[in-house]
Amino acid sequence: MKRRNLLAGAAIGLGLSLTSGAAMAQGLDHVKACFIYVGPIGDGGWTYQHHQGALALKEEFGDKVDIAWQESVPEGADAERAITQFALDGCNIIFTTSFGFMDATQAVAAQFPDIKFEHATGFKRDQPNVSTYDARFYEGRAVMGTIAGHMTKSNKIGYIGSYPIPEVIQGINASYIHAKKVNPDATMTVVWAYTWFDPAKEADAAKALIDQGIDVILQHTDSTAPLAEAAKVEGVIGFGQASDMSAYKPAPRVSAIIDNWSPYYIKRVGALLDGSYAQSAAWEGIAGGEVEIGEITEAVPAEVKAAAEKLRDDIAAGTYHPFTGPLNKQDGSEWLADGVVADDAALATMDFYVEGITGDIPK
Repeated sequence: MKRRNLLAGAAIGLGLSLTSGAAMAQGLDHVKACFIYVGPIGDGGWTYQHHQGALALKEEFGDKVDIAWQESVPEGADAERAITQFALDGCNIIFTTSFGFMDATQAVAAQFPDIKFEHATGFKRDQPNVSTYDARFYEGRAVMGTIAGHMTKSNKIGYIGSYPIPEVIQGINASYIHAKKVNPDATMTVVWAYTWFDPAKEADAAKALIDQGIDVILQHTDSTAPLAEAAKVEGVIGFGQASDMSAYKPAPRVSAIIDNWSPYYIKRVGALLDGSYAQSAAWEGIAGGEVEIGEITEAVPAEVKAAAEKLRDDIAAGTYHPFTGPLNKQDGSEWLADGVVADDAALATMDFYVEGITGDIPK
C-alpha cells in the first residue's frame, strides 16, 4: 500500500458525528449488507473483529438483513473489482474495512449512486453516498503503553508497525508517551512490517525485537504471530491487537486493545431500515464502546492494573486526553504547550514521532 498524505482540511470532519444530505425519505424492508475484508476472517485480529460485527448485525435484525463478505482482498485494483462485484450483486450497503480500500471505494461509489458505501479508517467522502468510520485506537494504545512502561525490566519496548500512516503513528506515539510517563528510562524501537496480516513477517519482526533485548512488544498488525514468538522467550510479554487473542492468556498476552464494530454496523444498517440514514463521519473511542480494553491478567501487578484501569476510565469520562501537552516533536520543537490538547485535524494528519523515539518514519 502506498503512503497517502492526509489533508488537514479533509480530516477536520473526522469524529464530529456530522451528517450531510437529507436522510432517506423511506426505510427499506430488507437490507443486504456486504463486507470487503483485507485479511481472512480467522486472522484472530482486525478482520476477525469486523466479521464479528457483521455476525452481530445479522443476529440483531434476523430476516430483515442478509450479509455477505469477501476475505483477503488485496488493496489496490483487486479491491475495486471486488467492490464492484458486490454492487452488481444487489448489496444495499458495502463496508470496506481497510485504509487501503479508500480510493477503490470512491471510484465504485461514483458508479453506483444508489448504493451506500462505508469506508473504515479513511477520510475521503467525495461522493454523497460514501461515509467514513474509524475508532480512536490511540486511546487504547495509551493504556497498553502504561502497562508496558511498568512491566518492562529491560526498559526496552518494541512496536511492530504495519504501514506509516497517521492511524499507526498515533498508536506508536500514544504508547511511548504513556510508557515514558510511568518509566522515564523506557525506550521504544519501531519495526515496520509493511503488511496488515502476514504471520511470517510479523514473527520475523518480533524475533528481531526480542534479539535486541526487548521484553515488551506492541503491534499494529493483525495476527497472533508476535505473541507466539513472545511465548517462546521467558519474560517477554505482549498485547492482543484488534481482538482479545485470549489463547495467549495470562502471558505473554497480558491485556488487549479490542475493536468492537458491532454497535456501528447495527446503527448504520438500522438507519437504512428506518429511513434515517445520511452520510456521516464517525470517530468513536473508549467512551463510545468501539475501543475496549481486554482483561488485564494476573501476570500484571495489582497496582499496575489499577493505574491502567484509571487511565481507561479517565479517557472514557473525557477528563483526560492521551495527547495533552507539554509534548515536543522528535526534533525537539514544541508541538503542544502545557495543557493544550491535540485537535482531531492534527491527529488525523500525524506524520512525526514525539520526542524520545529514535529512528525515522519511512516515506
